[in-house]
Amino acid sequence: MIGISGALPVAVAMTVFFTGCSRKQTGPGAYQMPPPEVGIVTLKPQSLPMTVELPGRIDPVQIAQVRARVDGIVLRQEFVQGSDVKAGQVLYQIDPAPYQATLDSANANLMQAQLLVQRYKPLVDINAVSKQNYDNAVAAAAQAKAAQEIAAINLGYCTVTAPVSGRIGAALVTQGALVSQAAATEMAVIQQMDPIYFDFTESSTEYLKLRQEMEADQLKSLEPGTAKVTLTLPDGTVYPHPGKLLFSDITVDPTSGMITLRSEFPNPNELLLPGMFAMGRLEQAVSPETLLVPERGVIIGLNGAASVMLVTASNTMVPQPIQIGSAVGSDWVVKSGLKAGDRVIVDGLQKVRPGMTVKPVPAKTIEENAPAPTAGK
Repeated sequence: MIGISGALPVAVAMTVFFTGCSRKQTGPGAYQMPPPEVGIVTLKPQSLPMTVELPGRIDPVQIAQVRARVDGIVLRQEFVQGSDVKAGQVLYQIDPAPYQATLDSANANLMQAQLLVQRYKPLVDINAVSKQNYDNAVAAAAQAKAAQEIAAINLGYCTVTAPVSGRIGAALVTQGALVSQAAATEMAVIQQMDPIYFDFTESSTEYLKLRQEMEADQLKSLEPGTAKVTLTLPDGTVYPHPGKLLFSDITVDPTSGMITLRSEFPNPNELLLPGMFAMGRLEQAVSPETLLVPERGVIIGLNGAASVMLVTASNTMVPQPIQIGSAVGSDWVVKSGLKAGDRVIVDGLQKVRPGMTVKPVPAKTIEENAPAPTAGK
């Protein structure tokens, strides 16, 4: 058993210990909490393609309306509706009998005219036949030759062939139908599907703004033939093959104030169909000195004003108002308020306040911040 005299030194020692701790927490040598750690990104200028999204429709590169070039009865249809056809492939056969008879008659007339020329030729040299009669025979032979060629052409038109390669649609006439050259009876339509066009329009106002920014050296134009176009299909998917801009129209539509642009896309699987609506994303120019700031580091106030928190050279935190432009992935384009080399806080904003000293460390990317995927059961 410890007496009172023995317990007193212990109590005095504990009092001295706690008193000493209290002085260390409040005195000149007091314990200091370490500055909070924040993730930062250091802004660097980069070249950024300037893009615009515009609506448009798919158009075939070539569209051919197959029409009758002679009068007659359709004997056969030689193609499968909705299939791919090659240029020169037989599509229809029109009854050739009357045109074969006309060609036979023209051949006989030509032969007779040529024999007369051959008979007159030696006679005209000895003045047995007048020069006029000989010239008439030569002219008649030439006319017979022309008639024979026309008859042969019309006979050839009885076999209707595909003028271009592409996808053929429905048969517009059937076996036994009477077609007419004078009425130019439409028999089928062929559309070239690969490659294929995407036609879209841009406001003349936006076009002029782009030109002015280029002239002011704020933007740099792309090299001819390098402007790329990507498509977003009606179901929201992105078309896997990029296209190229072919040209911009040189006139403005007076009713809409729009300029038409045409791009070309490969279409090996014929996924793009004529008349289909799509959204085109067009690279128009390059902004050579663009600053991007991550969206998670931008604070949007109640009045819509944007700001960020900067880390100064002394590692203190200060607010900075900025103006932002368009979104690029998970970043904002900075229009004003920041410069290259600025250190922007993007992680840890919730645990700091302006004026605090912080410990800046490189921020993690979105991929690094994402939780690890869990294995499925």
